[in-house]
Amino acid sequence: MSMLNLLTPELRLNPFPVYAQMREQAPLLYLPDYDLWLAFRYDDVKLILNDYNLFSSEHGRVQSPRVNADPVTATSVISQDPPRHTQLRGLISKAFTPRAIAELEPRIQAITHELLDRVAARGEMDFVKEFASPLPLIVIAEVLGIPTARLDDFKRWSDAVIATADGFVTQSADEEDVRSVAEMYAYFRGVITERRANPGTDMISKLLEVELEGERLSDNDLLSFCWLLLIAGNETTTNLIGNAILTLMEYPDALAALQAAPELIPQAIEEVLRFRSPTQAMFRIVKQELTLDGQTMKPGQKVMPFMGSANRDPERFSEPDRFDITRDPNPHLAFGHGIHFCIGAPLARLEAKVALTALLERFTGFHRQDEALLEPVKGMVVHGVKSLPLAFTAR
Repeated sequence: MSMLNLLTPELRLNPFPVYAQMREQAPLLYLPDYDLWLAFRYDDVKLILNDYNLFSSEHGRVQSPRVNADPVTATSVISQDPPRHTQLRGLISKAFTPRAIAELEPRIQAITHELLDRVAARGEMDFVKEFASPLPLIVIAEVLGIPTARLDDFKRWSDAVIATADGFVTQSADEEDVRSVAEMYAYFRGVITERRANPGTDMISKLLEVELEGERLSDNDLLSFCWLLLIAGNETTTNLIGNAILTLMEYPDALAALQAAPELIPQAIEEVLRFRSPTQAMFRIVKQELTLDGQTMKPGQKVMPFMGSANRDPERFSEPDRFDITRDPNPHLAFGHGIHFCIGAPLARLEAKVALTALLERFTGFHRQDEALLEPVKGMVVHGVKSLPLAFTAR
């Protein structure tokens, strides 16, 4: 496999046949041009995600100096190993307690119906741009206490951060994406300065008051929390909701089953997470020499474990290419595994549940408005579409 294959729009829209081929022929593949390992089987992917003594996250980020000129990503909780990771995750976990997430549900429901009210009479919408994208963006903006009037900027910045992650492999990045990331940092630096002078009840204000080992968080620590919450708080959820409706339109029997029995929605969401994982891969660095699948991995080498492939592994899932909303158990790795398991997973699940419940209650007859090839979102590690024009009938 050439690394270029992973970047083609065709493969990013449907990587699953290639994953199946790799699981059979080269489940742990080394690409010498990039000093990079690609892992495709469930057990290997789970090990790489789980064992931070063997596979480090401290360099699991963009390596290009052009992309990483700002050291913010270096201080992010997702780019840390214990003990620093444990300290930082403990702080952010306070914002994502079960009680805190549950308290957001009424507001999520209100935003959901406000967005659907705007399109109900038309009988059509761009599902991603008018619903799946703004819903989680508005929610996380309100959590952070930043104005929703800048949603377009937030989305552009979020997309740019995801796209520049490709630099972990390619050692390059699009100049426009680099500028967008810099613009995002500048914006949040201004917000942090303003909150220091006029603290509120939002998450940024709360983080300003936090002490870690007797010290306040640095500006870079605070910035890393801001961009992580913005990105993780919307990107995965947008693609989850978009992938859900796209998959349900492809499998009308499953859609009909959900309309008849909406109590199956949480289970269906888990199957969407497995079947079309919003995040397809992560990044790690080999920490110590080890032998895996009969091959020697050396310290400092890069690793990409593909959760999107692991979640279709027939060694773990019966009939993995069948979309089954009643699948149980469903031990997918869509949110990662181990200490870096996605901290925003409960919020993403809640938003997806509220969104799908409202959609199925209010609309029926979902179908695409055209059969044009969909455009994938930027970034090899994510899976979703930029735009999804569809029509429906209001109940």
